[in-house]
Amino acid sequence: MNKDYPQDLQEAIEFHGHFCPGLAIGYRAAKAALEKLAAARAGDEELVAIVETDACGVDAVQSLLGCTMGKGNLIYKDYGKQVYTVASRKQGKAVRVALKPDAFPQPPGADALRAAVFGGTASAEQRKEFQQLQQARIGRLLAANTDELFKVEWVDMPLPQPARIFGSVVCGFCGEAVMEPRARLQDGKIACLSCHEEYTRGW
Repeated sequence: MNKDYPQDLQEAIEFHGHFCPGLAIGYRAAKAALEKLAAARAGDEELVAIVETDACGVDAVQSLLGCTMGKGNLIYKDYGKQVYTVASRKQGKAVRVALKPDAFPQPPGADALRAAVFGGTASAEQRKEFQQLQQARIGRLLAANTDELFKVEWVDMPLPQPARIFGSVVCGFCGEAVMEPRARLQDGKIACLSCHEEYTRGW
């Protein structure tokens, strides 16, 4: 790891396990949100993050913002977009950070090179070329101005209620404990979601 990197970036890399362009995107997005909100990392649920991707950048959001699934202040929406919305409960404000489509242009042949590397057919030379390309992308993502990379704007967002702790009930089918709001009733017995047979008429 590069010891010249800022401490918060080093911690994000350690948390994620490696450094890649995806993590750099999340790092810069989280930094942009904190700057816009003039906020600090959440110790509890002071911040709420809505992420529209399940890619590497989400780990940077967790590390820098203190927004995690376990604390209930990380919300995942499966939209497949490099978009991060961060809200401050204290301020009652939210900022949306969206990666611009032209944030880092793809050189000719980049898609084919990526396919070869991830498909396991790349030569040693191609793998080296791919790593050089990844490092160049990371360098670009770390050095560029925020407005070159992202569209950053204030948005209206109703804040979700703080996380609650619920009691558990026992599923009458598998015998495992399930939190009450996720339990269903089936054939007169409590059923967890994995045991519950959803009724539908196909509409």
